[in-house]
Amino acid sequence: MWSHHQIVAFVLTYCVYTIFHASRKAYSDSKDSFSKEWTPLSCNLSWPCPRPEEIWEDRQLFSSYASAEPFLGLLDSLFLVSYAIGMYFTSFLADRVELRKALAIAMFLSGILLFCFGVLTQMLHFYNKGFYISMWILQGIIQSVGWPTCVAVVGNWFGKSGRGLVFGIWASCASVGNVIGNVITSSVINYGYEYAFLTISVMMLGGGLVVVFGLVNTPLEVGLPPPVETESLDRRTLDDEDSQPLEDDFNSEDDMNVPTNAILETVDKDNALTNTTLENENTEIAMLSNSHQKESQPLSFLNALFLPGVIPYSLSFACLKLVNYAFLFWLPYYLTNHFQWDDSLASSVSTWYDVGGIAGGIIAGVLSDVFKTRSLVLFFMLLGSPFALWGYKSSPNDVVINSILMSIVGFLINGVSNILSSAIAVDIAKREAVGEHSLATVTGIIDGTGSLGAAIGQYLVAVIQSNYGWNWVFNLFIISNVTSLICLFPIFYNDFVKHSACANRLFERLLSFRSSYRRIDEN
Repeated sequence: MWSHHQIVAFVLTYCVYTIFHASRKAYSDSKDSFSKEWTPLSCNLSWPCPRPEEIWEDRQLFSSYASAEPFLGLLDSLFLVSYAIGMYFTSFLADRVELRKALAIAMFLSGILLFCFGVLTQMLHFYNKGFYISMWILQGIIQSVGWPTCVAVVGNWFGKSGRGLVFGIWASCASVGNVIGNVITSSVINYGYEYAFLTISVMMLGGGLVVVFGLVNTPLEVGLPPPVETESLDRRTLDDEDSQPLEDDFNSEDDMNVPTNAILETVDKDNALTNTTLENENTEIAMLSNSHQKESQPLSFLNALFLPGVIPYSLSFACLKLVNYAFLFWLPYYLTNHFQWDDSLASSVSTWYDVGGIAGGIIAGVLSDVFKTRSLVLFFMLLGSPFALWGYKSSPNDVVINSILMSIVGFLINGVSNILSSAIAVDIAKREAVGEHSLATVTGIIDGTGSLGAAIGQYLVAVIQSNYGWNWVFNLFIISNVTSLICLFPIFYNDFVKHSACANRLFERLLSFRSSYRRIDEN
């Protein structure tokens, strides 16, 4: 059972990163509104063009709706590039400062930047490319603090047992954030996108206050030992001792005839022994905490980069996140542009991608715990993703069919992405005895590399869609997923060989046991 400290750490970090992702979804779902606001209105006899003309020209960023599309793609790419670069540096710093303070500061600054980007500019009717670019670059750098610090806190509180399930549930915070951002935006988009940004910025500032007063970084801060990565030998011995029958101690006649004074002396000795044992346990916990703090020194960036598995997983995640974030940033726009759906319907239908991702992450985490391997589960799930993308590319203009196919794509791509960017990073850090002081660095390297791939992808989506259409965009997604499989294959092959060898040894032991049983039965 989880302690109340674990529950608070889990729920609080879950809610925090939900708000981070809700802010990105608010921008994604407002793209159509941004394009309309930045371009001239359609002029006719019943709707004359705004006058005076020179004032309108000052507010106009683009001459047409279509010309705003590359700029929106540029903002996506700049956000992800700054997010990726920031991830390398901020995660490195997060391992050297208090995680709670880093996360709270990031939330405060992000809330202020969101207000300036979406609310202040609309209030003042101030539309400037340079301002939007600078605000969104800073937003990417600030938000890069969120994921590695939250993953590090959760990794500090939970051991290896059940980690796939823990992070399978926890990593759904990104998808839940997308859903919440979608609900908020679709509810107020008809009144103006600035109301969506205002709501999210207030949530961000309030979340920062809760983090300051409620988040505990590690168990050591409240006098608890760190979670174990493997089953303790002392615990197994204790369990064995506890499993012995107690009746034997009181069944002999000698025990029944023991004098009362002897019994009292025995009780006093037992009490003294118990007190001594408790003192020893407290001393051991204190020594464990001190040794843990001394041994868990932060790794340098290069040392963390060359930990076994970091580079293959990072490259695989870069290809996978390209597709995942393309769906995050462009899916509502695609539904509006390709099927001519209105903004509210497109925003609502796009949530099915996140619903599939939530289910996929939890199931992948549970299966990886059951089979004691994550690479095999992730690889086999990714094998189906190119076919799912091809099926979604051929989706008809039907809300139900589109939602079902979208959920399947989210299950296979977003679900794998959730585990790859969280549980895998913690596994690598803990397996190599890095400790909690390098968890954020390892997580930042994997997620930062993924964000670089996503940044390149967002610009490619805008360029390819403008010149060749959506069909070639989905071809890019299929190629990217196949490349992700190729990067993951060496780890998959090694784990497959190991598990095959273990399965063969188990099978041989079963056969040997069966033959031995038959010989005994014959005798």
